[in-house]
Amino acid sequence: MLLKIEKETHAQMHTLEAIMASLIMVAIIVYTVQATSLTPLTSSTANAHIEAQLQTMGQDMLNALSYSAYGHDPDLKTDILNWDGKQYVWNGTAYSTIKSPIYELQSSSLARTLEFIAVKRGIAHNVYFSWMDEEGVTASRRYIYNGDPSNNAVVISKRVQLSNGDVGNVTDFETRTGIPDADNSTDFYNIVNVKMALWRM
Repeated sequence: MLLKIEKETHAQMHTLEAIMASLIMVAIIVYTVQATSLTPLTSSTANAHIEAQLQTMGQDMLNALSYSAYGHDPDLKTDILNWDGKQYVWNGTAYSTIKSPIYELQSSSLARTLEFIAVKRGIAHNVYFSWMDEEGVTASRRYIYNGDPSNNAVVISKRVQLSNGDVGNVTDFETRTGIPDADNSTDFYNIVNVKMALWRM
């Protein structure tokens, strides 16, 4: 009888030890998870948060510039039509060419928006115009360039359709920008893909 009581006592002690060990393991796991993965200050979480902010910011900028009042062209289309084919960089006070003679980017809604939103927040940015020719080959040129993007850069794009009526003098426009008439048989001229890369410096 005494032996049976001792066995039951030992069994209860082993059960209690197992429960305590399990509780300690659960507490360690919970502490570890809270101290690492769920902390908003960790590198991966912070980078993902910044990238999401940049993605939203860039998309909002392109959406706003793509809006047009009735009877008017969107600002983004106007910027493409007014482009002189040159590459511009931010020089600390304005967007200008790096070659001589130096020209400043005039009457560009996209440049003004980037200056007001991106430059003031220390966000580096590049803007590219890309299009296809009659044979379906894609070409791309820099509009605004501020260096090679980092690994955490986000890219946002918006397509803008151009017609012969938008362009006016087709030969002059193609010579100036390099954007060709993709279909000579219709009023359709080309589709320009505006790509914007944003990243933290």
